[in-house]
Amino acid sequence: MVRAGVTADGLVRAAAELADESGFDKVTVSALARRFGVKDASLYSHIRNLRDLRVRLALLASAEMNDAIGTAVAGRSGKEALVAFADAYRDYALAHPGRYAATQQRIDPEEVADTAVFLRAVELTHGMLRGYGLQEPDLTDAGRLLRSAFHGYIHIELSGGFAHSRPVAESWARSLDALHHVLENWGNGS
Repeated sequence: MVRAGVTADGLVRAAAELADESGFDKVTVSALARRFGVKDASLYSHIRNLRDLRVRLALLASAEMNDAIGTAVAGRSGKEALVAFADAYRDYALAHPGRYAATQQRIDPEEVADTAVFLRAVELTHGMLRGYGLQEPDLTDAGRLLRSAFHGYIHIELSGGFAHSRPVAESWARSLDALHHVLENWGNGS
């Protein structure tokens, strides 16, 4: 029997809150069942399994992040777009660390074939990078560079690894300056 008030969307939203409060690794079917005051088995009428729940959480978080980035970069190009993109990415990750962690899990493309969320992320990235005059395969390579740089910085920041007295935001801004320089000179061997 389906418990009144429990829906698939409600479960995913509760999983997102749990991830941000306690960490993505703490998102389990049992933890959600406790939040809803039901037995684990009653949730399986809304989700297939823990993997399904975590993929749905990644889709939710990715859509939220895409919306934030899309709004930030609208009407911008070049360095202004890069900074807006990067800041929206970082702001989302810092505000929603568990949701952000969900977006970093390995997901088989077949698991999300019926959704456009990840395609939207690629479109946003490539759109911003086209402002630097990049085309394939440089779009893919530069996109991978940015994702690696953003994720690495954010991962270290979230784990408290930047203990130096220099403000983290100032280092972030200098990092974006350096990335802008690299993107401006991508095809020049610089």
